[in-house]
Amino acid sequence: MTASLLIGVDFSSRPTPRKPVTLATGQLRGAALQLGPAHRFDNLPALADWLARPEPWVGGFDLPFGLPRELVQTLGWPTDWAACMDHYAALDRPTIRDTFAAFCAARPVGGKFAHRACDGPAGSSPSMKWVNPPVAYMLHAGVPLLRAAGVCLPAHAPGVGDSQRVALEAYPGLLARELIGNRSYKSDDRAKQTPERLIARKDLLEALEQGRSRLGLRIRLTAAQRDALADDASGDALDAVLCLVQAAWAAQQPGWGLPARVDPLEGWIVSA
Repeated sequence: MTASLLIGVDFSSRPTPRKPVTLATGQLRGAALQLGPAHRFDNLPALADWLARPEPWVGGFDLPFGLPRELVQTLGWPTDWAACMDHYAALDRPTIRDTFAAFCAARPVGGKFAHRACDGPAGSSPSMKWVNPPVAYMLHAGVPLLRAAGVCLPAHAPGVGDSQRVALEAYPGLLARELIGNRSYKSDDRAKQTPERLIARKDLLEALEQGRSRLGLRIRLTAAQRDALADDASGDALDAVLCLVQAAWAAQQPGWGLPARVDPLEGWIVSA
Protein backbone atom coordinates (compact mmCIF):
# COMPACT_ATOMS: atom_id res chain seq x y z
CA MET A 1 0.00 0.00 0.00
CA THR A 2 1.19 3.51 -0.77
CA ALA A 3 -0.97 6.07 0.98
CA SER A 4 -1.54 9.44 -0.62
CA LEU A 5 -0.36 11.03 2.62
CA LEU A 6 2.68 9.95 4.59
CA ILE A 7 3.58 11.38 7.98
CA GLY A 8 6.53 11.30 10.37
CA VAL A 9 6.10 12.34 13.98
CA ASP A 10 8.77 13.51 16.41
CA PHE A 11 6.89 12.88 19.63
CA SER A 12 7.01 14.47 23.07
CA SER A 13 5.12 13.10 26.06
CA ARG A 14 4.67 16.65 27.40
CA PRO A 15 4.69 19.06 24.46
CA THR A 16 4.88 22.80 25.00
CA PRO A 17 4.98 25.82 22.69
CA ARG A 18 8.78 25.75 23.01
CA LYS A 19 9.00 21.96 22.46
CA PRO A 20 5.98 20.90 20.40
CA VAL A 21 5.27 17.59 18.73
CA THR A 22 6.47 17.98 15.13
CA LEU A 23 4.62 16.20 12.32
CA ALA A 24 6.18 16.09 8.84
CA THR A 25 4.10 15.26 5.78
CA GLY A 26 5.02 14.00 2.35
CA GLN A 27 3.94 12.13 -0.75
CA LEU A 28 5.73 9.48 -2.76
CA ARG A 29 6.27 9.87 -6.47
CA GLY A 30 8.19 6.79 -7.52
CA ALA A 31 11.40 6.73 -5.50
CA ALA A 32 11.11 10.42 -4.66
CA LEU A 33 9.51 11.61 -1.44
CA GLN A 34 8.19 15.14 -1.84
CA LEU A 35 8.22 16.89 1.52
CA GLY A 36 4.99 18.72 2.33
CA PRO A 37 4.07 21.16 5.08
CA ALA A 38 4.93 20.49 8.72
CA HIS A 39 2.49 20.72 11.61
CA ARG A 40 3.32 21.45 15.23
CA PHE A 41 1.21 20.68 18.29
CA ASP A 42 1.89 22.18 21.69
CA ASN A 43 -0.55 19.83 23.43
CA LEU A 44 -1.52 16.19 22.98
CA PRO A 45 -5.29 16.74 22.53
CA ALA A 46 -4.56 18.84 19.43
CA LEU A 47 -2.40 16.05 18.02
CA ALA A 48 -5.12 13.51 18.86
CA ASP A 49 -7.69 15.56 16.95
CA TRP A 50 -5.44 15.67 13.87
CA LEU A 51 -4.78 11.93 13.96
CA ALA A 52 -8.48 11.11 14.37
CA ARG A 53 -9.44 12.81 11.10
CA PRO A 54 -10.71 10.32 8.48
CA GLU A 55 -8.04 11.17 5.89
CA PRO A 56 -5.91 8.08 5.02
CA TRP A 57 -2.25 8.10 5.99
CA VAL A 58 0.69 5.90 6.89
CA GLY A 59 2.83 7.29 9.69
CA GLY A 60 6.14 6.66 11.42
CA PHE A 61 6.13 7.67 15.10
CA ASP A 62 9.25 8.19 17.18
CA LEU A 63 8.04 6.45 20.33
CA PRO A 64 7.94 2.82 21.44
CA PHE A 65 4.67 0.95 21.01
CA GLY A 66 5.50 -1.98 23.29
CA LEU A 67 7.46 -3.13 26.34
CA PRO A 68 10.05 -5.93 26.54
CA ARG A 69 8.44 -9.34 27.04
CA GLU A 70 11.00 -10.18 29.73
CA LEU A 71 9.96 -7.12 31.73
CA VAL A 72 6.23 -7.78 31.36
CA GLN A 73 6.56 -11.42 32.38
CA THR A 74 8.81 -10.65 35.35
CA LEU A 75 6.32 -8.05 36.64
CA GLY A 76 3.39 -10.41 36.12
CA TRP A 77 1.58 -7.99 33.83
CA PRO A 78 -0.75 -9.21 31.05
CA THR A 79 1.17 -10.61 28.08
CA ASP A 80 -1.64 -9.75 25.65
CA TRP A 81 -0.58 -6.41 24.14
CA ALA A 82 -3.95 -4.64 24.42
CA ALA A 83 -4.44 -5.79 28.01
CA CYS A 84 -0.84 -4.84 28.85
CA MET A 85 -1.33 -1.37 27.41
CA ASP A 86 -4.57 -0.96 29.37
CA HIS A 87 -2.71 -1.89 32.55
CA TYR A 88 0.23 0.39 31.74
CA ALA A 89 -1.98 3.36 30.88
CA ALA A 90 -3.68 3.07 34.28
CA LEU A 91 -0.38 3.64 36.11
CA ASP A 92 0.96 7.08 36.94
CA ARG A 93 4.51 8.12 36.12
CA PRO A 94 5.94 7.83 39.66
CA THR A 95 4.63 4.26 39.84
CA ILE A 96 6.18 3.44 36.47
CA ARG A 97 9.50 4.94 37.53
CA ASP A 98 9.56 3.13 40.88
CA THR A 99 8.50 -0.20 39.35
CA PHE A 100 11.10 -0.07 36.59
CA ALA A 101 13.82 1.17 38.97
CA ALA A 102 13.15 -1.77 41.31
CA PHE A 103 13.35 -4.16 38.34
CA CYS A 104 16.72 -2.70 37.35
CA ALA A 105 18.05 -2.72 40.92
CA ALA A 106 17.51 -6.47 41.16
CA ARG A 107 19.62 -7.17 38.04
CA PRO A 108 23.39 -7.37 37.56
CA VAL A 109 25.56 -4.51 36.34
CA GLY A 110 25.59 -4.43 32.57
CA GLY A 111 22.16 -5.99 32.30
CA LYS A 112 19.95 -3.63 34.25
CA PHE A 113 17.38 -3.04 31.51
CA ALA A 114 15.27 -5.55 29.63
CA HIS A 115 15.35 -5.15 25.84
CA ARG A 116 13.01 -5.85 22.97
CA ALA A 117 14.14 -7.96 20.03
CA CYS A 118 14.26 -4.86 17.81
CA ASP A 119 16.59 -2.88 20.08
CA GLY A 120 19.73 -4.62 18.81
CA PRO A 121 19.23 -4.14 15.05
CA ALA A 122 17.74 -0.66 15.52
CA GLY A 123 20.30 0.56 18.06
CA SER A 124 17.41 1.93 20.11
CA SER A 125 17.08 2.60 23.82
CA PRO A 126 15.08 0.05 25.82
CA SER A 127 11.45 1.09 25.92
CA MET A 128 11.43 0.84 29.72
CA LYS A 129 13.92 3.74 30.15
CA TRP A 130 12.40 6.59 32.13
CA VAL A 131 15.31 9.04 31.69
CA ASN A 132 17.74 10.02 28.91
CA PRO A 133 15.53 9.56 26.93
CA PRO A 134 12.25 9.05 28.85
CA VAL A 135 10.82 6.68 26.26
CA ALA A 136 8.76 4.81 28.88
CA TYR A 137 6.76 8.00 29.42
CA MET A 138 6.48 8.55 25.66
CA LEU A 139 4.93 5.09 25.35
CA HIS A 140 2.65 5.88 28.30
CA ALA A 141 1.39 9.06 26.64
CA GLY A 142 1.50 8.07 22.98
CA VAL A 143 0.04 4.59 22.67
CA PRO A 144 -3.25 5.42 24.44
CA LEU A 145 -3.53 8.47 22.17
CA LEU A 146 -3.10 6.33 19.05
CA ARG A 147 -5.53 3.71 20.27
CA ALA A 148 -8.13 6.36 21.14
CA ALA A 149 -7.73 7.82 17.64
CA GLY A 150 -8.76 4.43 16.24
CA VAL A 151 -5.71 3.90 14.06
CA CYS A 152 -4.31 0.53 13.05
CA LEU A 153 -1.06 -0.67 14.67
CA PRO A 154 -0.20 -3.67 12.50
CA ALA A 155 2.78 -4.90 14.53
CA HIS A 156 0.59 -5.29 17.61
CA ALA A 157 -3.06 -5.60 16.64
CA PRO A 158 -3.42 -6.34 12.90
CA GLY A 159 -6.99 -6.01 11.76
CA VAL A 160 -7.91 -3.70 14.64
CA GLY A 161 -8.58 -0.03 13.97
CA ASP A 162 -8.90 1.93 10.75
CA SER A 163 -6.86 0.18 8.03
CA GLN A 164 -6.62 3.54 6.20
CA ARG A 165 -4.71 5.16 9.08
CA VAL A 166 -1.66 3.06 9.87
CA ALA A 167 0.77 3.85 12.69
CA LEU A 168 4.25 2.30 12.67
CA GLU A 169 7.03 2.63 15.19
CA ALA A 170 9.97 4.55 13.73
CA TYR A 171 13.36 5.58 15.08
CA PRO A 172 15.20 8.49 13.44
CA GLY A 173 18.53 7.55 14.98
CA LEU A 174 18.58 4.33 12.96
CA LEU A 175 18.48 6.15 9.62
CA ALA A 176 20.67 9.03 10.78
CA ARG A 177 23.46 6.67 11.83
CA GLU A 178 23.34 4.93 8.48
CA LEU A 179 23.82 8.25 6.67
CA ILE A 180 26.28 10.18 8.87
CA GLY A 181 27.57 7.64 11.37
CA ASN A 182 27.59 8.53 15.05
CA ARG A 183 27.96 12.27 14.52
CA SER A 184 25.68 14.33 16.74
CA TYR A 185 23.37 16.62 14.77
CA LYS A 186 21.05 18.07 17.41
CA SER A 187 20.70 19.33 20.95
CA ASP A 188 18.03 21.06 23.02
CA ASP A 189 20.83 22.71 25.03
CA ARG A 190 21.68 26.04 23.40
CA ALA A 191 25.27 25.77 24.59
CA LYS A 192 25.61 22.54 22.58
CA GLN A 193 24.07 23.88 19.37
CA THR A 194 27.46 24.08 17.72
CA PRO A 195 28.66 24.72 14.15
CA GLU A 196 29.71 21.05 14.01
CA ARG A 197 26.13 19.96 14.62
CA LEU A 198 24.88 22.38 11.96
CA ILE A 199 27.31 20.85 9.47
CA ALA A 200 26.09 17.37 10.47
CA ARG A 201 22.47 18.39 9.80
CA LYS A 202 23.42 19.76 6.39
CA ASP A 203 25.31 16.56 5.57
CA LEU A 204 22.34 14.49 6.70
CA LEU A 205 19.98 16.49 4.49
CA GLU A 206 22.33 16.12 1.52
CA ALA A 207 22.42 12.35 2.03
CA LEU A 208 18.62 12.22 2.26
CA GLU A 209 18.23 14.24 -0.92
CA GLN A 210 20.68 12.00 -2.75
CA GLY A 211 18.94 8.85 -1.52
CA ARG A 212 22.08 7.32 -0.09
CA SER A 213 20.34 4.98 2.37
CA ARG A 214 19.46 1.31 1.83
CA LEU A 215 15.78 2.35 1.84
CA GLY A 216 16.18 3.50 -1.77
CA LEU A 217 14.27 6.76 -1.37
CA ARG A 218 15.37 10.35 -1.89
CA ILE A 219 13.58 13.38 -0.50
CA ARG A 220 12.72 16.47 -2.47
CA LEU A 221 12.88 19.79 -0.65
CA THR A 222 12.33 23.39 -1.48
CA ALA A 223 15.18 25.75 -0.61
CA ALA A 224 13.08 27.15 2.22
CA GLN A 225 12.43 23.68 3.63
CA ARG A 226 16.11 22.79 3.43
CA ASP A 227 17.10 25.95 5.27
CA ALA A 228 14.44 25.47 7.95
CA LEU A 229 15.52 21.88 8.61
CA ALA A 230 19.18 22.84 8.82
CA ASP A 231 18.45 25.82 11.07
CA ASP A 232 16.40 23.81 13.61
CA ALA A 233 19.20 23.10 16.07
CA SER A 234 16.91 20.94 18.24
CA GLY A 235 16.70 18.47 15.36
CA ASP A 236 12.99 17.92 15.97
CA ALA A 237 11.95 18.83 12.44
CA LEU A 238 14.70 16.69 10.94
CA ASP A 239 13.78 13.75 13.18
CA ALA A 240 10.19 14.01 11.95
CA VAL A 241 11.47 13.86 8.36
CA LEU A 242 13.60 10.80 9.15
CA CYS A 243 10.48 9.09 10.57
CA LEU A 244 8.62 10.14 7.42
CA VAL A 245 11.22 8.42 5.22
CA GLN A 246 10.90 5.23 7.26
CA ALA A 247 7.11 5.36 6.90
CA ALA A 248 7.42 5.89 3.15
CA TRP A 249 9.67 2.86 2.85
CA ALA A 250 7.27 0.74 4.93
CA ALA A 251 4.29 1.83 2.83
CA GLN A 252 5.94 0.23 -0.21
CA GLN A 253 6.73 -3.08 1.47
CA PRO A 254 4.61 -6.21 1.84
CA GLY A 255 3.39 -6.41 5.41
CA TRP A 256 4.83 -2.95 6.12
CA GLY A 257 8.33 -4.38 5.98
CA LEU A 258 7.86 -6.08 9.34
CA PRO A 259 9.61 -9.42 9.97
CA ALA A 260 7.51 -12.50 9.30
CA ARG A 261 7.25 -13.24 13.01
CA VAL A 262 6.92 -10.15 15.17
CA ASP A 263 6.19 -10.53 18.86
CA PRO A 264 2.93 -8.55 19.13
CA LEU A 265 3.68 -7.66 22.75
CA GLU A 266 7.00 -6.01 21.85
CA GLY A 267 6.40 -4.80 18.29
CA TRP A 268 9.08 -3.70 15.86
CA ILE A 269 10.83 -0.57 14.58
CA VAL A 270 10.32 -0.26 10.84
CA SER A 271 13.41 -0.79 8.69
CA ALA A 272 15.41 -2.25 11.62
